[in-house]
Amino acid sequence: MKSEINLLNKIKAIAKNKQEINFDDLSQRKKEELSFHDKNRDRDQSIGEATDTYEKFYGNKKYYKTTKRSVEYVNNWIKKETKDKIFLDYACGNGFNAITAAKNGAKLAIGIDLSPVSIKNSIHDAGDLLNIVFFQDDCEATSLPDNSIDTIICSGMLHHLDLSYSFYELRRILKPGGKVLCVEALDYNPMIKIYRAFTPSMRTEWEKAHILDYSDLKFARRFFKVQNILHWHILGYVGAKIPFLAKLLDGLDILFEKTPLIRSMAWLFTFELVKD
Repeated sequence: MKSEINLLNKIKAIAKNKQEINFDDLSQRKKEELSFHDKNRDRDQSIGEATDTYEKFYGNKKYYKTTKRSVEYVNNWIKKETKDKIFLDYACGNGFNAITAAKNGAKLAIGIDLSPVSIKNSIHDAGDLLNIVFFQDDCEATSLPDNSIDTIICSGMLHHLDLSYSFYELRRILKPGGKVLCVEALDYNPMIKIYRAFTPSMRTEWEKAHILDYSDLKFARRFFKVQNILHWHILGYVGAKIPFLAKLLDGLDILFEKTPLIRSMAWLFTFELVKD
């Protein structure tokens, strides 16, 4: 019990004393990622943009409205896996998952991100929650202690990182028996590949080249036990363009997501990493 309190105090002290990352000290890849996500999450800027500019940069957001089932799965996983635990929202964006964990009984919810705008938004949205901290950090070389985190979520961000660093770092900070939920796009569906090719401004150069596929699961097995691989949304996202077909397409997806070969055409997949 005393060691757990010491660990919590140590993490809180890291969050309180963490210095802002010097932009000039970052590699070119990380500078581009930081700048892109600062722009993407700058709430003041997005409000003032013209409609055509907003659509060019944020137009893919309409498709995420069709992902209700996978979103519910992730939210339920957080509620189940984080109560009375130290939880990390790894590359947290605007901190939604960390806030969900804090509200559902996490001993401490932590959010880290390279983007200072993201951290600012997260702190604002967390309000007066006492069991949550956010700070700017490099996910490939975090400030967190070894074996300090019970549960981690990586939601739509591994493809922004170098997995040879991030998988090592996740294993370092995760406690033995700890668990990571990963939520990622899957890089096999040719129609989605075409869409990405015609919307280059929505992604960084690194992101375009590093959408995950099954070879990344094979690489992850060097560091973790990989389990509970699930596929999501093979046709359902078309419902964003053809609303009257949305329910039918989502129903077909429930069948296709369990069908070998066809499920590799999924837009998203989720999987768990467990540290032995």
